[in-house]
Amino acid sequence: MRSKVTNVGVLIPKQWLEGIDEVEIRHENNTIIVIPIREHDPLLLLGTDPVTDTITDASIAHDRYIVEQEEQ
Repeated sequence: MRSKVTNVGVLIPKQWLEGIDEVEIRHENNTIIVIPIREHDPLLLLGTDPVTDTITDASIAHDRYIVEQEEQ
């Protein structure tokens, strides 16, 4: 799609932004990037409710603990 740049900028079709209320716009390396902002990104919630356990190296040796759980 080509669009004419006017005195107020460029129009992006609304159907391309369906379900999005807010975007972040960046100008990097001669490229304009439009990034949808999601209010509740589940990735941002990782680590916000950690569990307490006696294991002290779970973040380093997580594979060992996953395998042990699967074998039980």
